[in-house]
Amino acid sequence: MTNEGTNSYIVGTDDVAIIDPGPADAGHMAAIVDAVAGRRVRGILVTHAHLDHSPAAAPLAARLDAPVMAFGPADAGRSPTMQGLSNTIGGGEGVDAAFRPDVLMSSGDMLTGQGWTLRGHHTPGHMANHLSFEWPERRAVFTGDTVMDWASTLISPPDGDLGQFMRSLDLLERLDADRFLPGHGDPVLCPEARCRELRTHRLSREASILGCLDQPRTVENIVAAVYTEVPAALVQAAGRNVLAHLVHLNETDRARAVPSIAPGCRWVRR
Repeated sequence: MTNEGTNSYIVGTDDVAIIDPGPADAGHMAAIVDAVAGRRVRGILVTHAHLDHSPAAAPLAARLDAPVMAFGPADAGRSPTMQGLSNTIGGGEGVDAAFRPDVLMSSGDMLTGQGWTLRGHHTPGHMANHLSFEWPERRAVFTGDTVMDWASTLISPPDGDLGQFMRSLDLLERLDADRFLPGHGDPVLCPEARCRELRTHRLSREASILGCLDQPRTVENIVAAVYTEVPAALVQAAGRNVLAHLVHLNETDRARAVPSIAPGCRWVRR
């Protein structure tokens, strides 16, 4: 699920920011410390509180005397719908529940250094507390797991929210950027086209799911009908994505759960 691992970024020369320090892997943290030696670290920025992005933040902050900066703890930014479902629909895959930033950031908040600026944009969808960081001097955006080039992102309620994700795509597409620098994989060199591609993919998946709801079906039934070529190892992730679509269809009055949203419930078209 992480391609070749998590990308950690260092922005700046004389003074720096670290973005997504990654898991608390001793070798990786030592490499980051070596890379910033002799420089002031103005902040350790975390796109979101997943175990492949955030656990190294606190130990590095203590070692480098720098604040951890993020939108909030793992459940920050959830919509009222997801707050209401948080105890009924599972989820929580890979969440760093212990994550607590020192400094809260949201859309428009900035961290600056010599010759660089990082501007936060709240881009929930993959996770409710997800931030992207715009680097205007280089017309680049650090997009975490919201937009990647090698795969579409997992959206697993209640941490993931398809409606939020689609709005985040709209926001990122409007930014003046030549490239996106994601949390995994290579840079995205055609940002607007990639946002459109991901939006089209989700709308196509939505249409396929709606097409299954001529009779009551469970998430498992829909996965079997829609994800016909998915490897067995990814069936569970596919089910979480289907659930995200169904919750969004319920929010937009196009599908409903019978009798209510819960594991194993059936879904029908409204």
